[in-house]
This record gives sequence, C-alpha cells and structure tokens, in this order.
Amino acid sequence: MDQSRIPPRNQRNASEPDGKSPPSSRSKKARHPLVVAGNAIFSILGVAALALGAAIVVGKQRMDLPGPLVQEKTVNIPRGLGTKDISDLLVREGVIDQPFVFVGSVIVMKAREGLKFGEYQFPKQASLRDVIDTIVEGRVVQHTFTIPEGLTSEQIVARLQDFETLSGNIRSVPREGTLLPETYKYTRGTSREQIIQRMQQTHRRILQEVWDRRVPDLPVKTPEQLVTLASIIEKETGRPDERTRVAAVFVNRLKNRMRLQSDPTIIYGLVGGKGSLGRPIMRSEIDQPTPYNTYVIDGLPPGPIANPGRASLEAAANPARTKELYFAADGTGGHAFAENYEQHQKNVARLRVIEHEVRQETPAAPAPAAAPAAPARKPASAKR
Repeated sequence: MDQSRIPPRNQRNASEPDGKSPPSSRSKKARHPLVVAGNAIFSILGVAALALGAAIVVGKQRMDLPGPLVQEKTVNIPRGLGTKDISDLLVREGVIDQPFVFVGSVIVMKAREGLKFGEYQFPKQASLRDVIDTIVEGRVVQHTFTIPEGLTSEQIVARLQDFETLSGNIRSVPREGTLLPETYKYTRGTSREQIIQRMQQTHRRILQEVWDRRVPDLPVKTPEQLVTLASIIEKETGRPDERTRVAAVFVNRLKNRMRLQSDPTIIYGLVGGKGSLGRPIMRSEIDQPTPYNTYVIDGLPPGPIANPGRASLEAAANPARTKELYFAADGTGGHAFAENYEQHQKNVARLRVIEHEVRQETPAAPAPAAAPAAPARKPASAKR
C-alpha cells in the first residue's frame, strides 16, 4: 500500500491511542496485604500439616520398634510424677532411649491422665507401645508371700515386718486364731495393716464355709471352739493323711469326757504367742496348771493355740469315723493310732526301741562343760 495515500493524523488524533490496549496490571484486590498474609499462613499450615503427618508416621513406626532393654527390668514409678518425669526415669533405667518420643506418643495416644504409679516389669526389648500400655493399664508387679499353717498371730506379725515391699506398721497383734495361713498376692507399697485385714476376712469366710458343712454330732458348740480344736490338730501333725484321724482322737476324747493331753497346749500355756519353747517339755511343766494345759484342764482350752489352715479346720469339722482314742509318734514322722490303752502302750514301747536304736547309731556330741542335767520326763501319757 502506498504510504503517501494515508491521510496524516491531525494533532488531536495523534494524541489519542491507536486502539491497542496496554498490558493489564495485577488487581488491587490480589495485592491486598490481608490476602498476601492469608496465602502465607495457608502455606505454612500446609507445610506444618505435612511435617506433622510425617512425624506421626515416623512416631508410630518408632513405637513398635524393639526397645533398648537388654534384659527384663523392674522399675518403680512413684506417685505424683508427670509425663516428663516418667520419661526421664525410664531413660535412666534403660527402658527407653528417646524421652521426647515417649512424651509425644503419650500425647498422641491421649494417655497423659492414664499413666499410673506403681512397680512395673518390662520385658527385654520392650517397644515404646508396650511400655506405655503397661503403665496405662496398670499392670503392676504382683508380689506373693506365704504364711505357714500353725504360726501364732505374734509370729505372723513378725514375719510381715520382714517384708520390705510392704509399708506401714501393724497397730496391734490380732487375736489368736483369726488369721488364715495362705499364699497372698499384693503390690509394692501395700500396707501391712491391709494384709492383716485380708487375712482376717479370708479366715472369717473360710470358717463360715467349713462350719456350715460340719458333721451334726460334733462336740463343739461355736465356730470359735472349732478353731481352737483345729489349732491343736494343726500343731499335732503336719501330714495331710493324718489330720482327720488326729481330729477323730480329740473328738472321741471330748465325747468320752477324757482330757485331750496335747503337748502343744502345754507349750502355749508357758510361752503364749511366741510359739516355741526351744527345748523339751520338763516333767514339772506337764503338771503345771495353766488355762491352756490340757493335761490339767478338762475339755478345750479357752482359745486357739495357733492359726490353723483350712485343711485342719475341715478335719476338725469332719473327723474320721474311728474309735481311736490314742496316738503316738511312730519314728517315721507319722503317728501310730490305737483304740485302747493297751495297744497304745505297745506303740509307745515300739517308739522307745526306735529312739534307742537311733541313739546307738548316732555318735554322741561332747557335752558342754558344766551343763546342767536335763530333768526327767514324765512317762508316756494316755495321748502320747
């Protein structure tokens, strides 16, 4: 096209744009400071969410990994410790190796209020999840102690004082025959008074069960008298196969109005709750009057001479159906029983022969200088 034919633009037209629009600029709304700040916040939150998610994934993986414990470990967590204190304690004991992971896991699991004090046993290489679950569920270590049958209440109290895992003191020695010898479980820190109460409660429950099942012709009138009879049986024999026969001898004697003539009642009358005389009974002590000496008194003593176990209580309530009135040691740890005095004397004579043979075979120990002569023993009684 011939440029010369294009009419020149006048001065007015020359000052006007030629119809092409200029480049568009960003809107004022998009440049607003609040929008910019909002975008930044959302970006930060997004990054944080990703980081948190990654941390949770990694944390869950760490929770199930084997822990640092090289062998089983028992740890006592005292009352009143916070989450951070517990984590520090577990690190010191070698149960965990990263306290911040423990704290974070407790928070994620919403278990902060569920952490319980107590003594815990953690297995070798316990995972963090296992550790937390053990504490939250309160799976504390269960200790056990066994009280043998036939101990007096004073002896039982003395034994409980020796258990360092128990706490507190016992206010007073319980009444004789009110504690049931048994194996009991407890947790560290349980008070000794609580143990005594449990033993008393168990005794009452078992005694009532046994009393309800007693034979109808039993010559005892109350549960307390049954305990007294059972305590004598307990002290006379420790053999399960003999309890009902020993019980029958004493029951038959009560029915026949014969004195029980039980050596353990002599000892209890002399030493009371201490339980052990520490030497043979002297002849003068067999005839020595005490409220408990059944060689002197008629019938049962005024109370138990020990704390009998369940087996002796059941034997006293359901004795064997025999006519036996006597028993004597047979030299083997058991007893020989007899229905009449003549047979009993033969059993005693047989025991004397066994004892003589044992003395002949056993070298005599040199007597200590200036040792006083032992007093003579009374000849075998109707019971012994």
